[in-house]
Amino acid sequence: ADPAEKAKAIVKLSTVEFSAGRYSDALALLKEHAHVFDERVSHSLRGSFHNHLALVLKQLGILEARPDYLDRAIIEYTAAIHHLGEAGHDRYRATNENNLANLLRKMGRYRQAHEHLERAGAVLRRLNDAGLLAQVDETRASVFIAEKKYGEAERVISRAVRTLEQGGAAALLADALTTQGVTWARLGKNENSIQVLRRAVQVAEEAGAFSNAGLAALTLIEEHGARRTFPRQELYELYERADNLLKDAQHPETIARLRVCARVVMRRLAGIQLDDRNFTFFNAVQEFEERLIERALEEAGGSVVRAARLLGPKHQTFTSMLTQRHKKLLAKRTPREKRLRSIIKEPKE
Repeated sequence: ADPAEKAKAIVKLSTVEFSAGRYSDALALLKEHAHVFDERVSHSLRGSFHNHLALVLKQLGILEARPDYLDRAIIEYTAAIHHLGEAGHDRYRATNENNLANLLRKMGRYRQAHEHLERAGAVLRRLNDAGLLAQVDETRASVFIAEKKYGEAERVISRAVRTLEQGGAAALLADALTTQGVTWARLGKNENSIQVLRRAVQVAEEAGAFSNAGLAALTLIEEHGARRTFPRQELYELYERADNLLKDAQHPETIARLRVCARVVMRRLAGIQLDDRNFTFFNAVQEFEERLIERALEEAGGSVVRAARLLGPKHQTFTSMLTQRHKKLLAKRTPREKRLRSIIKEPKE
């Protein structure tokens, strides 16, 4: 058989196994036929082989907590970069540099990650490929976040978002928005962070990128779910949404994040606890009062008068509690109706 045709068939078969989540089978297939990818086949095919092997090793290394697999993945990515460069496939070479940088970030090797991102960026700037350059910027921002260099992360991710907003890659835009949301949360720009993470979920979901949408929802819970000002009802609905979007997830990191977020939601729904880090008696009373008022407004269909009757205080007192202490619940009440003025004049004495 023609070596090139056999090599192509092996790459396709390994892609099928990888896509089906059969990573061990993909690894066994590639190892068994590694001899096919020798000098008889092109640099392009050899680069593709090493790239697939790197992807499989990285996935198994994370799934099975095998640092030796991760180290081997670095070697395979490096080999793929070499062969793709020899074949003149500069875009694929830059993509592999970016993928290697992402792996190095996960391993805490930030300086090396930046070196590979610089190489990828140089190639893509020469090719004037703004879309791939934005993906490199998103990876770079993630490295900066891991290094707690949030100002630099903000600068880089803002540039990536602006670029991706001009294109049609909704899943990539959602990922960049998610990274931007994390950056703003770490900088204390909480309202901006919440809004951009909500947008990330919506953008990904509308594009059919359900996994990206689910991960963006988890990020929103992780960054803001424990905050008392974040609406409990939205938090509950957000977790249900994430759980549904990620129902087929097999990656242990995603499953672990789902479990952590479930605990965040349950803790919030249970109310303030004595061992909470920022516990105060006033905040506990305030939260309990808010939950009762919210429940009363729901029972009363938004009527402030009927909600006040359910709870006991006078209408004026209840309205004052809403406008002064629980302004975010004002949206739950029905609009006030203007009282009609009588057209019959009172007789003058």
